[in-house]
Amino acid sequence: MTFTQLLITIGMMILGTILTRFLPFVVFSSDKPTPKYIQYIGKVLPAATFGLLVVYCLKDIDLFSGSHGIPEAICILIVALLHLWKKQMLLSISVGTIAYMLLVQLVF
Repeated sequence: MTFTQLLITIGMMILGTILTRFLPFVVFSSDKPTPKYIQYIGKVLPAATFGLLVVYCLKDIDLFSGSHGIPEAICILIVALLHLWKKQMLLSISVGTIAYMLLVQLVF
C-alpha cells in the first residue's frame, strides 16, 4: 500500500467513525420523540450482537477430536453463572477469556 493509499484509508476510517457517531444526533433531534422501531432496535441489537459472537466463537469446535469442546463449555458456564451473579458484562467476559486461556494453555 502506498503512502497516499494509506492516508486515504485512514481518512475514510475517520470519516466513517465520525458519521456513525454523530449522524444519529442529526437525524433524531432531541425535540422529537425517538421512533418506536429505533427504540426496538436499541433493545434487541446488543443481545443479537452477543448471540452472533457466541456462534462465531463456537463454529469451529470439533466435538469428535482434541479436547471435544470441553474448555469452551466450561467457560460458557463460567461466563453465564458469573453474569447472572454479578450482572457485570465486562467482568464476565474478562474472567471467561482468562479462564479459557488458562484451560487451553495449562490443562487441555
